[in-house]
Amino acid sequence: MILADLQTGEKAVVVRVNGHGGFRKRLIEMGFIRGKEVRVVLNAPLKDPIEYEIIGYKVSLRREEARKIEVVSEQEAREALTTDEHLQALPGDMEEQERLGRALEHVAQERHHEIRVALVGNPNCGKTSLFNIASGSHEHVGNYSGVTVDAKEGHFDYKGYKITLVDLPGTYSLSAYSPEELYVRKNLIEKTPDVVVNVVDASNIERNLYLTTQVIDMNLRTVMALNMYDELQSKGDKLDTRQLGHLLGLPICPTVSRDGRGIPELMDAVIDMYENGPRRHLHINHGKELEKSIKLLRDIIHANNDINSRYSARYLAIKYLEHDSDVEKMLEGVAGLEPTREKESARIKEVLGTNPESAIVDAKYAFIQGALAETYEQYHDTKPRRTLTDRIDAIVTNKWLAFPIFVVLLWFIFWATFTIGQYPMDWIDALVGLLGDWVGGMMRDGWFKDLLVDGVIAGVGSVLVFLPNIMILYFFISIMEDSGYMARAAFIVDKLMHKIGLHGKSFIPMVMGFGCNVPAIMATRSIESRKSRLVTIAIIPFMSCAGRLPIFVLFAGAFFPESPATALLLIYLLGVVLALLSAKLFSCFVKDDDLPFVMELPPYRMPTGKATWRHTWEKGKQYLEKMATTILIFSILIWFLGYFPRHEGMGSAYQQEHSCIGTLGKAVEPAMKPLGFNWKMDVGLLTGIGAKELVISSLGVMYAQEGEEYEGGTEGDTQLQSALKATVPTAAALAYMVFVLLYFPCIATFVAIKNETGGWRWAILCALYTMIVAWVFAFAAFRIGLLLWPV
Repeated sequence: MILADLQTGEKAVVVRVNGHGGFRKRLIEMGFIRGKEVRVVLNAPLKDPIEYEIIGYKVSLRREEARKIEVVSEQEAREALTTDEHLQALPGDMEEQERLGRALEHVAQERHHEIRVALVGNPNCGKTSLFNIASGSHEHVGNYSGVTVDAKEGHFDYKGYKITLVDLPGTYSLSAYSPEELYVRKNLIEKTPDVVVNVVDASNIERNLYLTTQVIDMNLRTVMALNMYDELQSKGDKLDTRQLGHLLGLPICPTVSRDGRGIPELMDAVIDMYENGPRRHLHINHGKELEKSIKLLRDIIHANNDINSRYSARYLAIKYLEHDSDVEKMLEGVAGLEPTREKESARIKEVLGTNPESAIVDAKYAFIQGALAETYEQYHDTKPRRTLTDRIDAIVTNKWLAFPIFVVLLWFIFWATFTIGQYPMDWIDALVGLLGDWVGGMMRDGWFKDLLVDGVIAGVGSVLVFLPNIMILYFFISIMEDSGYMARAAFIVDKLMHKIGLHGKSFIPMVMGFGCNVPAIMATRSIESRKSRLVTIAIIPFMSCAGRLPIFVLFAGAFFPESPATALLLIYLLGVVLALLSAKLFSCFVKDDDLPFVMELPPYRMPTGKATWRHTWEKGKQYLEKMATTILIFSILIWFLGYFPRHEGMGSAYQQEHSCIGTLGKAVEPAMKPLGFNWKMDVGLLTGIGAKELVISSLGVMYAQEGEEYEGGTEGDTQLQSALKATVPTAAALAYMVFVLLYFPCIATFVAIKNETGGWRWAILCALYTMIVAWVFAFAAFRIGLLLWPV
């Protein structure tokens, strides 16, 4: 509960005071400290301000200020007396008032031991790895920027404290330049954490400390995690962390998030900062002339109580002087502020020869360089060092080798997906077949037996077969991400992307789309340009997600057994080419200012087995969870629709064709017949709108008996592959693969497009466009296929 919610006459005990440093310090000095009892004396006639009594004297607070104070009310204490085991053990003869007092103290103590910690840092500084190892979570990590696109929370207990760790998106600064910068800043201001952990990449200290200076400006309780400290030591560099911490006014804890070194010491520092506050607080000195302007603006803002209670006046003054658009809206209407800024901006330009924004950046870097000059000693080799990263980049970003290497890597991944995945795929298929035979032999003939064998086992089993292929694909994607190669892929295609009206950063979400389109669409938040963001969102559905992979493995393995990896590569490349052509088309209609390509190329790092396995297993687990829920439900539904109404004695083919599902498929058949599809294939496409894996389960249910009736499959074929080869022409199979690649994104992707673009218009446009493109190219593929493989 917050203090502002108490009614006149009610009592409570203070748990904590939130808010920025200066405001928080003032309230604490007034007596609002942990464990103290506070009582509401009276409300002003207009309900603001409110008079409180604390430690024997009365004090008046505005309601906005009272919202920053967390308390435990008597009502909460009474509820705890009936539910808390510790309080229930109190002596029965204890007076009611004393019991209530004990309960207030106990609940306040428990609440005080809950700490909210925000992780803030540059992209690719190891922030999410630290989050995972500290909280025991399994968030996706990658050695490139933009992996975290919103706030993730992890919860864990440490030395009697319940810690909530919040992983915020990586950002280079807290300006209004990009969506993630605004997101992080808004989170720090509106959901003020108890402690901020500023994660700094020890191998690139100077650049990372720029964000640190901005966090210091915000006057938040901060601890620095100097991450990847082993890389600094391996280079022979030396850093006096104690002295640097003294100069910055915050404790510094060296950490190695890959193996957990330094994490306990970091959590100890967080608790100490929470309990005792900073040992030494300072402001970044921007120089005499800038500080004079900052003070004038700060004093004007400071006089506005509504703003001053929520934000650091000094921080707002700095941002306002920088012409930060978001802060300008916030301070709109504050009397005397704009004329003062214009006057000071002109004075700074005259005195310093540059605008205030550039002058502030220069001043911060001057402070950083001065601090590092006293504390940081770089190892100087007599010969210029050519790092491993430099040597690898000389090959993989080479003018002539870059694109062939990328294509060969993709081909190898698909080859491994087929070749290595074939063995466990055959084992699972055999087990599914044995399970179906065993269940069929154990049960009496009837609808329930048919439901289990042809609905549940055939439907879910036909999708389960492809679990090894999914995990192998994600294994290689994880290695590419964690090693740092993915950032190079974005680098080498930037010029091509720019020619079609996109940003180099657009390539990262596009590649993420090979895993799942939903997080890929969310990852477009890291693209500053509105135009590039909208166009990238529109073309991501053309990236073949993992849900489509089982369909391609099924059809490529059945109809192109001599070179399934090449067939899969060509399908994926078709999606990429059509995405790029579509981007060029969309760019003609979406106008926006172009922004420069700014993206970090991190050093190559050896992926850890633990992180790679964790990423692979998480994706495999998600696939299994989808089978146990969505796919199972739809498999049963498809079976029911194919089983009723009954046509006894007419044969299974007649039964299915004249069932509910057959009627639905026949209704769609005229539109899809020019593509060579039969009605069963059409039903698979309809269910695929829910989730692409449902295409396989639907075909598995409908073809459950076809594999027995039609032999002719080659060795290694699954039952479903044998049935398809007996009933579907090769040209139609090719067209089906093309249509599945390009048509309507799944419902989850459709909703993600709506959420990220702020309305249904763009989502509906993308759905219609993909359907048209899918039909046209599938028709072309079918006609070309008939020339190559005549029926």
